[in-house]
Amino acid sequence: MLVVLAGMLAIVATVASGYYFAMKPVPLRIAVGPYNSDDAKVVQALVQAFSRDHTRVRLRPIVTDSASASAKALADGYADLAIIRGDLDVPKNARAVATLRKNVVVLWLPGPVKGKKSGPKITRVAQLAGRTIGVIGKTPANINLLNIVLRQYGVDPEKVTTVQFSTTEVAEAAKDQKVDAFLAAGPVNSKITSDAITASSRDGAPTFLAIDAAEAIAQNFPMYEASEIPAGVFGGSPARPDDDVKTIGFSHHIVARQSLSDTTVAAFTRQLFAVRQQLITDFPLAAKIETPDTDKDAVVPVHPGAAAYVDGEEKTFLDRYSDYIWWSLMGLSAVGSAGAWFASFMKRDERNNNTSQRDRLLDMLAVARNSNSLEELDGMQAEADDILRATLNCFEYGAIEDGTLTAFNIALEQFHNAVADRKALIGMVLPEPVRQNRVQIV
Repeated sequence: MLVVLAGMLAIVATVASGYYFAMKPVPLRIAVGPYNSDDAKVVQALVQAFSRDHTRVRLRPIVTDSASASAKALADGYADLAIIRGDLDVPKNARAVATLRKNVVVLWLPGPVKGKKSGPKITRVAQLAGRTIGVIGKTPANINLLNIVLRQYGVDPEKVTTVQFSTTEVAEAAKDQKVDAFLAAGPVNSKITSDAITASSRDGAPTFLAIDAAEAIAQNFPMYEASEIPAGVFGGSPARPDDDVKTIGFSHHIVARQSLSDTTVAAFTRQLFAVRQQLITDFPLAAKIETPDTDKDAVVPVHPGAAAYVDGEEKTFLDRYSDYIWWSLMGLSAVGSAGAWFASFMKRDERNNNTSQRDRLLDMLAVARNSNSLEELDGMQAEADDILRATLNCFEYGAIEDGTLTAFNIALEQFHNAVADRKALIGMVLPEPVRQNRVQIV
């Protein structure tokens, strides 16, 4: 009973320990940048939501200078998750967990400035050769993006002057006619892009340049895809733009280290989409979060844990650890059997001694049937009592089993019956008369 109880306690302790370690909160470091960007704001909202809901996965932000720096932090092992741009070099150990948002390229000409003569009218991308283009944002990725578009239209990037500046510098650049066109990359409803367009069009409506070769660019560069800028998305009257404009787009991804546990990534993905609806009211950018592309030829391969969540194949606790529990039970059973065999082996001397005592009892049974001495019978009974005491001790210590004890009881009962019968028979035999010498008197 003690062995069984100890085994049950060991099983309960093993299962409880496994459940505790499997379900305890897991902190994940997520790299995002730059500071105060839309991506950083989304991550901060997720950190607060996960902490408030006491979810299994908790996030620890690592703020970087750019998406490129975030990708490097993941590649170097300083981060478990990262927010990266899909059109930059993706780390080899990165696997997609979700699409944070989709971006579009907006290429436009500022409205005419009152009192100043404008240059030749530009209606196509190919006419940007020899012009100055202002790029919103300081990241080199936007310059690379512009160069890809220019080369597609046969424009040598070396013949185009590019200037990078922030949103606050757009109005001044347009007023002084320092640039002929602007390029911005961000979500369709990006406030940064919308403010830049408004700032550059105070005196007249802007002109949007279509990237008609978007599909061709997407064929040559799989990280891009053909997209559209919906009419009127930037507001204004008349609407800006006044019609749908073809362009190219790319995505920002939430990626995880390939070596990260499938279970942990699946839990994070589940939490991410569970809190997305809660964040939309206070943080509309959360509505842009989408499930990752699970196709085998995806630009950023999906993490198996995220794929399991998307495909509805996420495993429960028992699904993940049933094999371990089964093998633990089998191992415990084997250990119990080995322990029982070892205990039996250690008691072999007591069993052998008890067997010899039982044989001695059977021998005394045969002797008792032919004995004519009460003293001899009493001596054998005393020896039988000693054998009984030793046998009961062996049974108490587990050296013999119930069946052996039953057989011993039968032999002991037969012995006592034989002794009783023999004593009764000896008592019925009368002693011979004593002969006395008679003295004769003459």
